[in-house]
Amino acid sequence: MASVLDTPEPESKEDDKVMDDKYNVQAAEIKANEALRLPVSEAVPIYEQLLTVFPTAGKYWKQYVEAHMAVSNDDATKQIFSRCLLNCLQIPLWRCYIRFIRKANDKKGAEGQEETRKAFDFMLNYVGADIASGPVWMEYIAFLKSLPAINAQEESLRMIAVRKAYQKAVVTPVHHIEQLWKDYENFENSVSRQLAKGLISEYQPKFNSARAVYRERKKLVDEIDWNMLAVPPTGSSKEEMQWIAWQKLLAFEKGNPQRVDNLTSNKRIIFTYEQCLMYLYHYPDIWYEYATWHAKSGSIDAAIKVFQRALKALPDSEMLRYAFAELEESRGAIQSAKKIYETLLGDGVNATALAHIQFIRFLRRTEGVEAARKYFNDARKSPNCTYHVYVAYATMVFCQDKDPKMAHNVFEFGLKRFMHEPVYILEYADFLTRLNDDTNIRALFERALSSLPPEESVEVWKRFIHFEQTYGDLASMLKVEQRRKEALSRADEDDASTLEGSLQDVVSRYSFMDLWPCSTRDLDHLARQEWLAKNSNKKVDKSAMLNGPGLLDKGTAALISNGTASGKAVYPDITQMVIYDPRQKPGTGVYQNTAVPGVPAASNTLSTPLGAAIGGQTANAFEEILKATPPALLAFLTNLPAVEGPTPDVDIVLSICLQSDIPIAQTGIGKTGPANTSGVPPTNELSASSKSHSIPGGGPSFKPTRGKRKEIDRQEEEETRSVQSQPLPRDAFRIRQIQKSRRTASQTGSTSYGSAFSGELSGSTC
Repeated sequence: MASVLDTPEPESKEDDKVMDDKYNVQAAEIKANEALRLPVSEAVPIYEQLLTVFPTAGKYWKQYVEAHMAVSNDDATKQIFSRCLLNCLQIPLWRCYIRFIRKANDKKGAEGQEETRKAFDFMLNYVGADIASGPVWMEYIAFLKSLPAINAQEESLRMIAVRKAYQKAVVTPVHHIEQLWKDYENFENSVSRQLAKGLISEYQPKFNSARAVYRERKKLVDEIDWNMLAVPPTGSSKEEMQWIAWQKLLAFEKGNPQRVDNLTSNKRIIFTYEQCLMYLYHYPDIWYEYATWHAKSGSIDAAIKVFQRALKALPDSEMLRYAFAELEESRGAIQSAKKIYETLLGDGVNATALAHIQFIRFLRRTEGVEAARKYFNDARKSPNCTYHVYVAYATMVFCQDKDPKMAHNVFEFGLKRFMHEPVYILEYADFLTRLNDDTNIRALFERALSSLPPEESVEVWKRFIHFEQTYGDLASMLKVEQRRKEALSRADEDDASTLEGSLQDVVSRYSFMDLWPCSTRDLDHLARQEWLAKNSNKKVDKSAMLNGPGLLDKGTAALISNGTASGKAVYPDITQMVIYDPRQKPGTGVYQNTAVPGVPAASNTLSTPLGAAIGGQTANAFEEILKATPPALLAFLTNLPAVEGPTPDVDIVLSICLQSDIPIAQTGIGKTGPANTSGVPPTNELSASSKSHSIPGGGPSFKPTRGKRKEIDRQEEEETRSVQSQPLPRDAFRIRQIQKSRRTASQTGSTSYGSAFSGELSGSTC
């Protein structure tokens, strides 16, 4: 069906799809904006199309009526207001109505003023409970104050009307309620201070309660999107949040937090439901809740009207029709309920099987056995009549009418038509089991299995075996199991192992409900062995064979369906694992060269386990790390040997550390000893022996340098003194490290060692 929101010239196929969507909000806004720029005569078809799709969109009704008001088309304006006001309880639309009424009656004198007052009363009766109706109450009170009073009696009547309006407004939780209270106090004091004292003290608690309720209501109202258009639910998060917001507001109003009388409370609840349906117009649950609330409140007629409106809004909702028929039947309106069922059936040709079943049950409840039997005879002639109708009617006749012979005849008659339906066979078998007719049960299984193809007879075979296991002898039990294996093996010629007996057959024979002759672990083991047996001769991935069955067949799954969940671990295929390196980019295997000042070609000579394992291009993050890494640390990493596995030999690593000639940072006091700054020796020149302390490449040996002993000792003492003078860190690990180093220093005296990184070692004990 062509959309009412199609654009004149869509730019692409995607735009065509958007505009063809009947409830597309974006397209509706485009059309509404387009109508604003057109003359009212050309905009009318657009507005009518929009309001056909969105009949509760108050903003579109307001825009539509204002277009007619702008050209002073009063007749069209009145007609539009009569169509929308009672269905769109929205303050902006109703204020537009008041403006129209005041303008139309402005020059009619007292008669016009009376019409305007009635219009205000009509408006406040419907939307006076809206939280946004505060300005409306103010406008109404100002209008009442402006009415002329010729004599004292008219003045008294005017004051009474103003006082009643104030007293209604200040006990309603609306915007500007505090301003309304201040105005009311001023009004009463201006009339009579003595009378004002008593009235104000009477209404002060009511105002305080209304103000407290207003604050709570405002929190809930602020969560609602008042510009939302009513569209069918799509499951979006925004729609769900709006549904939740409305449910909270409805629950709040049903709780009667202001403790007002039942009439006022029910009026507010009705108003909230009506506003909710403006935005959740296509939600059947909201309609049902609204009608059910009316029924529980004793307003059956109001509930019926809500259901009628709901079916007009959602004509395809079978749920609402059944609920409506249930309400009519519960109050004794049998003919009204029957008409609703007949609308579900239509002409009978396109009626669903469920509609036939529910109508048969309804006739059995209300008109008796013969009416239900007569309709069943008519319904089974329908082309849309399925086996469900036969099963439902036969079960009803057996259980309610206590007529097993008639039920048996119905099942037997349906078997001629639905022999190809395994579910019907099983239902018929259940019925015969209730009759304890084992002869006919076996005959039924034999007839069904002879006509059903093997791939559709699995469940029938399973039920046949279960029947023999429960009621038959051992010979018949084993015979049926063997026949099942032979029949199903024809469907799967590759699976010759199914012809052989298995321990699972024993488990199946000697289990009952959730009782098993073995443990859960045994069940899992048997299921795995069966899966392996079936797939060992097939082309199955090796890892899948190792890891176990991903999906079990129906027989195996049924075997363990009642067992407890297994704790069996499924191990991964470790042959597919690779060593993780953060330097490697996804999809690449090459590292970029990164030159670091002070260490010549450190990244190129890096022969660490990471470099040997991956050897690819480094990531940007790793480049930044290399740039910020000290040269001494890079040299140390360069000299580390290439190892296999996650844990290298500790002795080899220590040997490399002792033999390394790594430059260290210079201090302000003095140099710790000669260092090799010409470069970093390659890894293949390093000895892997932990006993050798000389570098074969001609590097310096580890002999203590005595000439600078005192200078080194003095430097270490100053460093120790400076460290001890610093405040203790908050890190517990750092505190323990400092305390441990101090205890070691106190035990060893002035023992000092040279830098292991620089290759120098000096030590003496004083």
